[in-house]
Amino acid sequence: MASKTKASEALKVVARCRPLSRKEEAAGHEQILTMDVKLGQVTLRNPRAALGELPKTFTFDAVYDASSKQADLYDETVRPLVDSVLQGFNGTVFAYGQTGTGKTYTMQGTWVEPELRGVIPNAFEHIFTHISRSQNQQYLVRASYLEIYQEEIRDLLSKEPGKRLELKENPETGVYIKDLSSFVTKNVKEIEHVMNLGNQTRAVGSTHMNEVSSRSHAIFVITVECSERGSDGQDHIRVGKLNLVDLAGSERQNKAGPNTAGGTATQPTGGGGGGGGGGSGGERPKEASKINLSLSALGNVIAALSGNRSTHIPYRDSKLTRLLQDSLGGNAKTIMVATLGPASHSYDESLSTLRFANRAKNIKNKPRVNEDPKDTLLREFQEEIARLKAQLEKKGMLGKRLRRKSSRRKKAVSAPAGYPEGPVIEAWVAEEEDDNNNNHRPPQPILETALDKNMENYLQEQKERLEEEKAAIQDDRSLVSEEKQKLLEEKEKMLEDLRREQEATELLAAKYKKRREREMQQEMMLRDEETMELRGTYTSLQQEVEVKTKKLKKLYAKLQAVKAEIQDQHDEYIRVRQDLEEAQNEQTRELKLKYLIIENFIPPEEKNKIMNRLFLDCEEEQWKFQPLVPSGANSSQMKKRPTSAVGYKRPISQYARVAMAMGSHPRYRAENIMFLELDVSPPAVFEMEFSHDQDQDPRALHMERLMRLDSFLERPSTSKVRKSRSWCQSPQRPPPPTAHASLAASAALRPTTVLDHE
Repeated sequence: MASKTKASEALKVVARCRPLSRKEEAAGHEQILTMDVKLGQVTLRNPRAALGELPKTFTFDAVYDASSKQADLYDETVRPLVDSVLQGFNGTVFAYGQTGTGKTYTMQGTWVEPELRGVIPNAFEHIFTHISRSQNQQYLVRASYLEIYQEEIRDLLSKEPGKRLELKENPETGVYIKDLSSFVTKNVKEIEHVMNLGNQTRAVGSTHMNEVSSRSHAIFVITVECSERGSDGQDHIRVGKLNLVDLAGSERQNKAGPNTAGGTATQPTGGGGGGGGGGSGGERPKEASKINLSLSALGNVIAALSGNRSTHIPYRDSKLTRLLQDSLGGNAKTIMVATLGPASHSYDESLSTLRFANRAKNIKNKPRVNEDPKDTLLREFQEEIARLKAQLEKKGMLGKRLRRKSSRRKKAVSAPAGYPEGPVIEAWVAEEEDDNNNNHRPPQPILETALDKNMENYLQEQKERLEEEKAAIQDDRSLVSEEKQKLLEEKEKMLEDLRREQEATELLAAKYKKRREREMQQEMMLRDEETMELRGTYTSLQQEVEVKTKKLKKLYAKLQAVKAEIQDQHDEYIRVRQDLEEAQNEQTRELKLKYLIIENFIPPEEKNKIMNRLFLDCEEEQWKFQPLVPSGANSSQMKKRPTSAVGYKRPISQYARVAMAMGSHPRYRAENIMFLELDVSPPAVFEMEFSHDQDQDPRALHMERLMRLDSFLERPSTSKVRKSRSWCQSPQRPPPPTAHASLAASAALRPTTVLDHE
């Protein structure tokens, strides 16, 4: 199939501002954003600006203020993109902005209330409404849902949502995710159920700026395959893919630290954007580091695409940029929704978002219709259906033949019922004439009787047949009336759909007219400035001085604005560099900790084994480990278990086997091994006899006690060092202590005190 191509078109960028929250109003923050919906301009005022500093102005394709509705954004901006996807183009819609500015609200909204539904549910309704109204076309809609959490791709629809998926690249189809699950959906209810299942496992958490902050980048992919018969009689299949992206938020870590609720949760996201904030504990610093790195890589890609000087586009710096490779400078129509916060404390983040969106306007894509029926799932389904129909028709023809043969056999066996035919009547007449001639009797009216009887039967059958035909005609009339009523209802439905389409077309035409007027006003303003500069005719010198002084002031104001812009760019560069340095220091700290563990707790030989298993995966640009157990032809190279270890975990010597058989310790002991068993020999216990003479000197008694104690302590001790036995000797167990010895030992350990009561 020849692919329909289209000239390059710019990435469409729209800006949306939310109203001030109650918390911001209570804190006394003022509004610094001004949205000009007619001109498509956003004016940002610096709350810390010096006297005379001009506000910054940015121009986009469309601007939506705090009073805008969800339907306005979808009908004016997103609906033409979804129509292009139904025609076979690739499309992408992604929301970018600070946390808490309404990215998730813009993309999903509130599912219960129809007026508050976001881009994703409106796209569901749009796609299946178009499919229900289409004629002579067959559609197949598939849905997938994934997230990028800490640079790991996860399938939100899988039974194992925490499993890490691999990112692959095919020269023909481009970047794809291996083993990503997809579900075929037939209506809005089914695809909404798929979306809700994915939201239940998405990573969200609580920060200071947003209670329900997205901690990952989520991408909902809708693949629409359409089969349509062309003028050549062949089926033409086109495939459109719609990527609906909800990015995590971008902001400084010190503003969006973890809330007191703490901890990353996995619960449905109801509204508000995600956060890239971090804090002092938990997973927040890691999440913030990965989010900021991926958004920084996205900014680098957009900066490289917007500038004509760059030859290398760093798509491989992040998983997010690789997945959005077709959407940024490739085969897709892309819409970026920049969400903004109007409060004064968000000036730096709002300025960064506006500059990011302003650079994205310069990206050029080259979308084309995807028409390749070879690798589409719908073609396989059609071939399978055709094959099954052929089998059913073949079985149906065999059944008809069998029924025809059986009916012929029945007709041959049973005679047909009805009145007698001509030959039978003639035979009867001839028989009656012979009887009359032979018997010379007067002829009887047998023929008239038979004819009358047969005629009555024939008339009765014809009457019954007429009644049946009359009933059939009546049934046909009722069927015709039902078909007529059905056709009238379908006609009314088609007229109603046509009326709705006309209203939608008129609405889109009015919005397109407004957009065109806005573009013309912007162009006229630029031309007015050029004509004012070229106009040089003056009536007097005083007028010339006034005009040139006014022009000088205007140019000086522009110069000051450019200088302020340069200073802001420099400050932003310093801030980004500090954030990157902080992330680098955190990673360096973790790396040093791992090196410390490796050097102190892992033997060098084990470290060398691990290093030898490392290899570089060029496709993913990551270092990986080779498997310990080789697969395929290398499995025969594994070492076998030693023959001396039959029945045991390790080889065992002869001494150990003999020792195990005799019930002793199986480990072999070297020479001069000291046994540290407890000394269970009975202690020497003797009674302390004292004289009862009260006149005896206490000093003499004390000296006698000391002499007895010295004689007890000077007893010779036996050596506890034994020679090692040979391998055939079994160790001797010490005899168990007797009851008398145990009692004696306990008596010796008990302190005795001699008291003289006399």
